[in-house]
Amino acid sequence: MTIGLLALTVAALFTGAAIYVNVAEQPARLMLDDRALLTEWKPSYKRGAAMQASLALVGFVLGMVAWWQQSHPGFLVGAIAIIAPWPWTLLVIKPVNDALLATAPEQAGPPSRALIERWGGLHAARTALGALASLAFLWACLSR
Repeated sequence: MTIGLLALTVAALFTGAAIYVNVAEQPARLMLDDRALLTEWKPSYKRGAAMQASLALVGFVLGMVAWWQQSHPGFLVGAIAIIAPWPWTLLVIKPVNDALLATAPEQAGPPSRALIERWGGLHAARTALGALASLAFLWACLSR
């Protein structure tokens, strides 16, 4: 059960960080002018990506170990949901990230702002996947 609780904790951390981005950081950064918006987004994205990718990987491993130990489907669902932001990011969000990272602050304008707004919507899917993982792990933990 300890591994399952650790998986739940990691998924909750991932979800909390993702929610913070969607409800606090993204709306606040969108209040900046275009150049400051892009300048703030770049390091924020790099730091956040490293943190969330690590949490997703750890949550996936813990969820799979818990599923192997206890055979509860909630652990398998949670493990898949917590790692799903990796392919989502690589297949869907990466083109937006690449375009933003390639844009110099001096070139910031309505197109870069639109990309950052689009990025926020795409990031919301990562938040939903984290919430799904947290709920699945919670279900599995409460079922034992």
